[in-house]
Amino acid sequence: MSVTDTAKRLVAEVMESGRLSSGKLVRDFERRFAELIGTKEAVALSSGTDADTLALAVLHDYGAHRGDEVIVPSLSFVATGNAVLHAGFTPVFVDVELSTLNIDVSRIEDAITERTVAIMPVHLMGKPADMDAIMAIAAKHGLHVIEDAAEAHGTKYKGRDVGSIAEMGAYSLYVAHMISTVEGGIVTTDDPDKAEILRSLRSHGRSCNCSVCVINLGSETCAKRFVDGVDKRFVFERVGYSSKMNELEAAVGIGNMEAWPEHLARRRANLTYLLDRFDRFAPMLTSIHEEEHEMIGPHAFPVIVGPDAPFTRDDLVDDLAANGIDSRNLFLSMPTQCPGFEFLGYELGQFPNAEYAGEHGLHVGVHQDLDERHMEHFIATIDRFVGART
Repeated sequence: MSVTDTAKRLVAEVMESGRLSSGKLVRDFERRFAELIGTKEAVALSSGTDADTLALAVLHDYGAHRGDEVIVPSLSFVATGNAVLHAGFTPVFVDVELSTLNIDVSRIEDAITERTVAIMPVHLMGKPADMDAIMAIAAKHGLHVIEDAAEAHGTKYKGRDVGSIAEMGAYSLYVAHMISTVEGGIVTTDDPDKAEILRSLRSHGRSCNCSVCVINLGSETCAKRFVDGVDKRFVFERVGYSSKMNELEAAVGIGNMEAWPEHLARRRANLTYLLDRFDRFAPMLTSIHEEEHEMIGPHAFPVIVGPDAPFTRDDLVDDLAANGIDSRNLFLSMPTQCPGFEFLGYELGQFPNAEYAGEHGLHVGVHQDLDERHMEHFIATIDRFVGART
């Protein structure tokens, strides 16, 4: 992330004003984000995990019950599975395709039961999931779809931004992402009723859920506040959360929104450089590919060590580190490689592709502060490493 001059100025203004909780800057950030993604509404929250959780929790207003099932890919950052549980549902995991790292749509229907209420595809590493197929399956079975777009800033699928395709899209605004509020998340939707529910959920389930709160803005008293002598701010219509974004975070986010075109272009250039040059290392090392109908959001560059490679992931990670290149392991198979999900009863071997990626995958950065020289160094380092072992 970046802390721009605009962000520093806005933070100073907020500190001077004394109004630090959710107010006009949060609303401005929400408006800008919705315009960027191409949706009518965006509701800012305190984390990307909360974005997933609250988007799912909206479904309780549409007839879902606690314990109902939500289908998710087995490979993702653990927040995806956590959010399903936090929202009161049961995650049902489906294996992924190693070529895309996204949910294998051919396996979704086998996972649907009479308790299934939704599918939550994840656009992992900025690679869009097969949304046409997912939306068709959901329509056939009468299911909701919520996009986990945590890492998908700048991701497009058939000309549309992800997060605008399904009923709702949940983004992370964590420091690792292009548009960041340091910590934060945001849900996008075209449905004003769902946006109202989200605003209620983020504030403990209050019945007070206007898109612009005049009390928070400090501009006037609220004509809607008292109904028959009851203060709406203390009427709680649903089980809610404490998930509001504050003004300081929104200030950082607005600065990043202004820098978005430049940062996106730099990251895309870095990602494209790697995508165009990495096939030479197959089958020992593979990555995702960009198809004609999509634009991969430049979050990071994933690498999978092939089954016949004469080296391990740890060997590669150590060599990269020795050459000044930082890396992170790829995510784990949530149901079988994350101990926190053991109670769900899955067994190792049920999700072979996710488990393989969890054991043999890593990713490296394509941050906007990097440039072609860094990408060249990465490719040259990989070239030397592979050459020395073959």
